[in-house]
Amino acid sequence: MHIAIFQSACSGLSSAEKIERLDHYIYEYSGDKHFDLDLVVCPELFVTGYNVGDELIEKAEPARGASFSAMSKLCQKLNTALVYGYSEVYEDHLFNSAAFINNEGDLIANHRKQLNSPGSFEEKYFTPGSSSTMVEYGGFKISVLICYEIEFPESSRKAALSGAQLIVVPTALVSKWDVVASKIVPTRAFENGLWLAYANHAGEENGLDYLGGSKIVGPDGAIIADAGKEEKLITASINTDEIAQARNRLPYLRDFSKF
Repeated sequence: MHIAIFQSACSGLSSAEKIERLDHYIYEYSGDKHFDLDLVVCPELFVTGYNVGDELIEKAEPARGASFSAMSKLCQKLNTALVYGYSEVYEDHLFNSAAFINNEGDLIANHRKQLNSPGSFEEKYFTPGSSSTMVEYGGFKISVLICYEIEFPESSRKAALSGAQLIVVPTALVSKWDVVASKIVPTRAFENGLWLAYANHAGEENGLDYLGGSKIVGPDGAIIADAGKEEKLITASINTDEIAQARNRLPYLRDFSKF
């Protein structure tokens, strides 16, 4: 499977403009490659904006709202699946959510962030989700986590034990937490023998300085692609053979239960 991360620097743009920017990057990459990207992962609250205050309420949408419709058309046009963050309104609650749309434009998963990031504005706005998310796509079992959730060993271990071969993580990581992107994220892939796609913002948003540092990590913990600090689309080809090799070499998933 050929996957990508769109590390966006879209502060100040409307939801429609952000989707148009995403379309441009995918088309620029894929146009002469017969649209061979199977999955593209975007950051946390991509279409809404993250550090935008009450716009999280004003721009909130149902799971199948206007942004979904636009993203669904994009998936069909480019023959790719998309994972993207948005502010979801459901009944009387807001959720920090990530939608997973397949290449036919269908919503096949909608993950609601279960843990608000500590010391942030998230607790003011968002109700925590109540369940984990696993979906099958492109021959892979894929778990969806959002930002802070990947920082717990238990979340990725639970996903791995449930069969996950790839974890996708929309995030909004600021510069002071470089240790998360540079150390913790590769460790989560390594200790579970799986692929991991960590999709962050770049640039600045209303005084918040994003780290960038989006990356695709292999089952051996090796960083296959890194976006650095700027807006960028990064890609990698992933396969299940390397998962089997990593887990045979270091059978953590088999042996941890002995403790």
